[in-house]
Amino acid sequence: MNLDRLDHLVLTVRDIERTCAFYERVLGMSRQSFAKGRVALHFGDQKINLHPYPSPIDPKAAVPEPGSVDLCFITEAPIDEVVDHLRAQGIEIDVGPRTTAGALGPMTSVYVRDPDGNLIEIANYQNT
Repeated sequence: MNLDRLDHLVLTVRDIERTCAFYERVLGMSRQSFAKGRVALHFGDQKINLHPYPSPIDPKAAVPEPGSVDLCFITEAPIDEVVDHLRAQGIEIDVGPRTTAGALGPMTSVYVRDPDGNLIEIANYQNT
């Protein structure tokens, strides 16, 4: 068996509305409802399904907890523009810009936190 790509992942969140507002405003994702009121955030060909905490949705991870995920998103925007955008949105940068190791090699990354404290890495392969 050879895997092709990641289709979606699930974030367990304390407040779906607050999470959507952050990911839409800061990262440009779009909110979509599906399957009897469930919510997902779409970007490119991927999506992030949101589960409320505690989640009545099954199946789910063994220990789904808000703030327990590290995610890395790739952008083609120059990292300086990413930093300017984050600052304009009032988002504190935890770390970076700095050179990191991605799946395809060296990249330049900045790290921020979402409303639940998940670590969000925004990276660019062109700015290393």
